[in-house]
Amino acid sequence: MRKLSKDTITRKVFEAIRYISYHPDPDMSAMLQDALNEEESDIVRDVLNAILENHRVSASDRIPLCQDTGSTVVFADLGIEVQLEEALQDSINRAVIQAQRELPLRASIMKDPYALRQNSGNNSPGIVHINSVSGSGLNMWICQKGGGAENMSFLKMFNPGADHEEIVNYISEKVIAAGSKPCPPLILGIGIGGNFETAPLLAKRALLEALGREHPKNEYALLERDIKERVNAGGCGVQGFGGNHTVLAVHVLSAPCHIASLPIAVNVECHAHRHIRVEV
Repeated sequence: MRKLSKDTITRKVFEAIRYISYHPDPDMSAMLQDALNEEESDIVRDVLNAILENHRVSASDRIPLCQDTGSTVVFADLGIEVQLEEALQDSINRAVIQAQRELPLRASIMKDPYALRQNSGNNSPGIVHINSVSGSGLNMWICQKGGGAENMSFLKMFNPGADHEEIVNYISEKVIAAGSKPCPPLILGIGIGGNFETAPLLAKRALLEALGREHPKNEYALLERDIKERVNAGGCGVQGFGGNHTVLAVHVLSAPCHIASLPIAVNVECHAHRHIRVEV
């Protein structure tokens, strides 16, 4: 049995939040540069240059990538041979509070979602999903998820007979209708299968895939390509200024589902795309 101290976990999560708050995913920066190289519109080129400059300044001057510093979301694979000193949620919450105070980050979490709408003042609690796995490790995928793109996410319980074109049309029309609200250029995470609660979790985890990777199954790879192409043909473009770079990448993850169901969720991510994998 391997023992993990609460301080070790808190330190690792704090360091992860600090890093992703200031350092963009290099694959995202590369995709933005490719978009800039392809873009003909002077206005859109100016916007892309501003985003790329923001990437550079954030890392060099330790300024958060975005004023919406996000809510902390953690997917944790916890080995059955690990003994924790305290609940994992508590260790993560301490890291979230430390990051909000010391970096500092904007306090963005409401203690009650409807009745009081009172800010917790320290960005806690984090949103933690724990998966029990074999072994003695703790692997965490940590992201800071902004509210604007999250608000444009959606779920639909499709008829199991829905075909490729119906799915592509529905998803692309919803993303196009969102316009500039989710702060494009975007990454789309798509979860297919499971049930009502599984599909959105798959969609969020799909955002953590290596940017631009193609799904190993042809049917899903075609879905990714066609959705990206259809959305980009919609003309919203970077920050709503037009062009064909509304979406930079589309990633699908899937799970088995009931014969009567075909749940599909789309989690929308902006170009800040703050995430990291941490092994403890």
